[in-house]
Amino acid sequence: MQNQSVSIVGSGHTKFGRLDALSLEDLIVSAAQEALEEAQIDAAEIDAVYLGHFNSGLVPDGFASSLIHQASPGLRFKPATRCENACASGAAAIFSAINAINAGEADLVLVVGAEKMTSRSTPEVTTALAGAGYQNDPQEAGLSFPGLFGIAATQYTERYQSPLEAMARIAAKNHHNAMSNPLAQMHREMSFEACNTVSEKNPLIADPLRLTDCSLITDGAAAIVLASPERAKSFKREVAIRGKAQINDFLPLSKRDFLAFEGPEKALGAAMKKAGVSLNDISFAEVHDCFTIAELLIYEAMGLAPKGQGYRALEEGTVMRGGALPVNLSGGLKAKGHPVGATGVSMHAISYRQLTGQAGDLQLEGANLGLVFNMGGAAVANYASVLEAKRA
Repeated sequence: MQNQSVSIVGSGHTKFGRLDALSLEDLIVSAAQEALEEAQIDAAEIDAVYLGHFNSGLVPDGFASSLIHQASPGLRFKPATRCENACASGAAAIFSAINAINAGEADLVLVVGAEKMTSRSTPEVTTALAGAGYQNDPQEAGLSFPGLFGIAATQYTERYQSPLEAMARIAAKNHHNAMSNPLAQMHREMSFEACNTVSEKNPLIADPLRLTDCSLITDGAAAIVLASPERAKSFKREVAIRGKAQINDFLPLSKRDFLAFEGPEKALGAAMKKAGVSLNDISFAEVHDCFTIAELLIYEAMGLAPKGQGYRALEEGTVMRGGALPVNLSGGLKAKGHPVGATGVSMHAISYRQLTGQAGDLQLEGANLGLVFNMGGAAVANYASVLEAKRA
């Protein structure tokens, strides 16, 4: 089925980090209000609202999707839906909103992604996130996500070559990029040497993953306003979602070769095919670096390097600012932060700002096509989209 491109016409984004003074409701309301204000529309014009939100028992947040209505009296009586697909819950909400527009059920939709995580301890958060793994196999159910991706890094080493140096380069790159992002959780330069060394400040979390190889526990929210092709014409700024794809794989790891990253590869390839573009056309990418080994595998899934040679994208400077395809200019999940339900929406909001010349110190000169990849679980729920600047 071929549908016309739905467009992003406004965005909102809270700071990411440990935000003790803000509740989940505060975060949702702040991001939603900013998106409506940036789009310069009255809330009453919105036809529906969608919320990307994982939770898994992190906070007693009640009926979270209807918290969006607190952003404005004009949202009262608008249908509200919560979407959950593990760490890809944000992208799931966006894709659901696009489907509603393409079905003719709505012309303007507000999408918010949000998560409140830092009020729980690290072990509690780790346990909650582990619920996104396969629970009907005792061996898999006992794995945390750091443990799972630690095994992946070990297997990668055994199959190809040591990824540790490449992983450290990814961490240093993303920390450096986050220095230009005022919304990022962590503003701290981390040298390659520091990231590549196990130390008191950089301990092993799940061998061979070090602390610097792991994304952050984060509070935060992001929002976008989506418009039908006809409705989008009236907006000052417009970024079309030119192609998108969702690919879900088997949940049990025993049924697939995890290192092949087939789900991400299929999603990325399908989104670019639908958009009618190749990797050479893309100006930048925001991808799901929940762990540095994941970003390395995504390089290969994108086609930046053959399997086992993702390190080349780093050594050749391809993924750096100034390279042919900068990856995670925002700092990524590694340094921008990873409030799981918000991550997919954040990627789209930041890409929208990049493509409309509103990215501030993150701005990439001449950017016209962006690639977004949001992943739920261990490459289980895979969402990719190609964004194109229409009006800035």
